[in-house]
Amino acid sequence: MPVGYLIPVALVALGTLFALRPVPFERPLGRPSYYFGLAANELPFAAFFWLLLLPTALAFAQGDIDSAGGWAIVALAAATTSGLAVIAHRALGDRARIARALDQGLGAGWRATLDADLAAGLRRRPPLARILFLPVLKRRPDVRRVAGLSYGDAGRRNLLDLYHHRSRPQGAPVMIHLHGGHYDGGHKNSQSLPLLYHLASRGWVCVSANYRLRPQAQHPDHLIDLKKIIAWVREHGRDYGADSSTLFVAGSSAGGHMAALAALTPNDPAFQPGFEDADTSVTGAVYLNGWYGPYFNGEPGSSPLDHIGPDAPPFFVAHGDLDPLVPVTDARNFTDRLRQTSNAPVVYAELHGGNHAFDLYHSFRFEALIDAIEAFTVQVRSQNKKTRQP
Repeated sequence: MPVGYLIPVALVALGTLFALRPVPFERPLGRPSYYFGLAANELPFAAFFWLLLLPTALAFAQGDIDSAGGWAIVALAAATTSGLAVIAHRALGDRARIARALDQGLGAGWRATLDADLAAGLRRRPPLARILFLPVLKRRPDVRRVAGLSYGDAGRRNLLDLYHHRSRPQGAPVMIHLHGGHYDGGHKNSQSLPLLYHLASRGWVCVSANYRLRPQAQHPDHLIDLKKIIAWVREHGRDYGADSSTLFVAGSSAGGHMAALAALTPNDPAFQPGFEDADTSVTGAVYLNGWYGPYFNGEPGSSPLDHIGPDAPPFFVAHGDLDPLVPVTDARNFTDRLRQTSNAPVVYAELHGGNHAFDLYHSFRFEALIDAIEAFTVQVRSQNKKTRQP
């Protein structure tokens, strides 16, 4: 049996199985299911080409398919290809589903209400070359990353990275992103980088930040750190071309939980000890594969649901319907509650076949989300611009 051929095929077969039928994270196979399934789910084309098609072609070229075992591996590769085709079909279909979510959340004909200058350059097609050939390459030559800026007194856990276009345009809107990691792991410059680099290339100033982690930190320490980041951007962002009067906050998983809490508690002195006078309000929030419940100790007021009110800012929420860590019903419940109460638009994009960390790569699914998030911010900014006009 050609073992060198078996290994890549078996790895992709396992990932494809877990992508199609993910195991809940708390079960014994939950962790390997999550990691194997994530790569296959978001990168089915790369998995097919590099780990199925190319090894199969090499195996035939080298004469390794000369036994029943070799043909069994070919059969496994063929079956896995069928599974990857299902995964790819679901991912490709998410662009249309996300477009419908924008229509539902922003209203029919919302594109006609966009400010022409702000809407200039919005993408209508995915970046095919990057998705197919460079899905893991995040950096862009026109974007500069300024790493390791300090915003607090907690050492490495209070550092942020800032991304801006090399031409450093003035009056740039701001996007702050917080990483996930169960509040006890993770680091800046690791998640949603395709989003941050895309926006920075379009003239935004983007921030990816560390924050204090469990067990040394507990709620509301993480939230206080995010408020400090917002205050830091409002004080220092102009040095990098930012106009912090337009500031969106985003996060993935635990970072999404934190971003939602910050968006729903603007200028609350309970979460701003020592900087109570700082403006920590935000223009809007982007909530990706988030946690929606209370903090680990169940502390009252530690869930975004506890702070929903009519003055909530606009929200863009995205969640996979096969998320093995956070049930999709939690995302539906949050957005339903928010829509019932908030006076601002709420966009909810449910991703068919989406796993938990869908924001790591240049995939068809996440690139469709990036385009929708940018369009969402343009709509919010357009409405704010009209409101400010005399």
